[in-house]
Amino acid sequence: MGRPGLVLEVDERTPPLLVHRGEGFGLQRFPLGSRVVYPPDSLPPLPDVTGAIREALQDPLDSEPLPELLRPGMRLTVAFDDISLPLPPMRTPDIRQRVLEQVLELAARRGIEDVELLVANSLHRRMTAKEIQRAVGERVFRSFWPERLRNFDAEDPDDLAYIGQTDRGEDVEISKRAAQSDLLVYVNINLVAMDGGHKSVPVGLGSYRSLKHHHNVQTMLNSRSYMDPPHSALHGSAARMGRFLAQHLKVFTIETSLNNETFPKQFGFLNRREWEWSVKDQAGYLAAKKANEMAPSRIRRDVFRRITAPYGVTGIHAGETEAVHRRTLDNVHRQQKVEVDGQSDILVVGLPYISPYNVNSIMNPILVQCLGLGYFFNLYLNRPLVRPGGAMILFHPTPWEFHAVHHPSYIDFFDEVLSETTDPTAIEAKFEQQYAMDPWYVHLYRNSHAYHGVHPFYMWYWGAHAMDHLGDVIFVGADRKAVSRMGFRTASTFSDALEMAGETVGGSPSITYLHAPPLALAEVR
Repeated sequence: MGRPGLVLEVDERTPPLLVHRGEGFGLQRFPLGSRVVYPPDSLPPLPDVTGAIREALQDPLDSEPLPELLRPGMRLTVAFDDISLPLPPMRTPDIRQRVLEQVLELAARRGIEDVELLVANSLHRRMTAKEIQRAVGERVFRSFWPERLRNFDAEDPDDLAYIGQTDRGEDVEISKRAAQSDLLVYVNINLVAMDGGHKSVPVGLGSYRSLKHHHNVQTMLNSRSYMDPPHSALHGSAARMGRFLAQHLKVFTIETSLNNETFPKQFGFLNRREWEWSVKDQAGYLAAKKANEMAPSRIRRDVFRRITAPYGVTGIHAGETEAVHRRTLDNVHRQQKVEVDGQSDILVVGLPYISPYNVNSIMNPILVQCLGLGYFFNLYLNRPLVRPGGAMILFHPTPWEFHAVHHPSYIDFFDEVLSETTDPTAIEAKFEQQYAMDPWYVHLYRNSHAYHGVHPFYMWYWGAHAMDHLGDVIFVGADRKAVSRMGFRTASTFSDALEMAGETVGGSPSITYLHAPPLALAEVR
């Protein structure tokens, strides 16, 4: 069993602390009395993953065993999480591959011929053939691609089925192939508490008509936090949709959870607490930092893209969606939860090089905002780590740079929408429909590898709760023009940022540094 998370107060003996800065990192001294929230050590992995998968399928929760649900002549669809999980990508074989191989082997034994595999990419970009092959493995890829293994197309009118409305009037529209199947098997990876459960099928296989009911400003403002499903309006809406779907579609859910082994050996110092660094860790840090600083940005990006995480699998559960997800959340909490007393005036985070939406791509300014204000701010239960009206300081260079293939509507959103207003409610009212229905963005989503035209809006809304809660947002070492376009402030150094934040929160502020990744989920009492 790994050690629990740690809350440390900085004193004279505390060494400089490691801070992520996009495609880089560095050591930073924090003021005396600052509070540091460290994630727990990694939990031990399951000793026999293959056996654990087999046991989950044969002895599921609140469901018949999977072999008993399979019968000759049936229509079987198997959907799985897309490239946005896990982060960084895990070493092969991916857990999705290992689960899929056993599910498909059972189907073959039962003589099922009508089998299709769907990437549950929703309004995300289509995965490339190479990316899909890496996730599912060569054997599955070779057997099913491309006729029976494909990306879900949320804009294909011939492959969407309108199921109806929930008791709150929420439209439920998903993949027709999935909706018309005798059985839908969903294979999930739970990296954080926000993932999985009823968020998998209605969202991963849902259309814009469905997603707009919970991916909107009002829902985000009433989700406290996104990582706390019982208190999240987003999850409440998805759960209503999932329960409604369960009346029309048999779903067999398979969820997996991972430990905190986020970085490989050459970056092993990133997994450990600074005062515990060995001589080898110190040398590794200095060598990696020097090489990183000397390399051009393109080379740095290529180096980080090649990082694969040596995650261990901590849990595999299968069966009825809600019963499964309760066990999965227990596993996630065991790995990530840290008890923290009270809120601070200032929250400090260092943002890494990767988010769910720039895998094999570029972290553009909107995604930086989403990662910081949408994800890291919301890594809490009960209350945010920072008090209402407090300040958040983020480390990231935030270059004015976009991937033209993956994020075309982001470019226009940044240039056209944010130059007029940064207010999420005003943006939603004036611009969302135009971008969501734009035929060129729809074409690029369907035929290239572009995120849907509405996607940058959702990323902006993702930060709405934090924007409403905070009194100030300051980026350290960032592109001033890019940050200013988003309505935030920049500082050249951390000390400058603290001085600026003091203007908002007052003198002698309390400071919390969320030391991540690896990930921690702060239970703030």
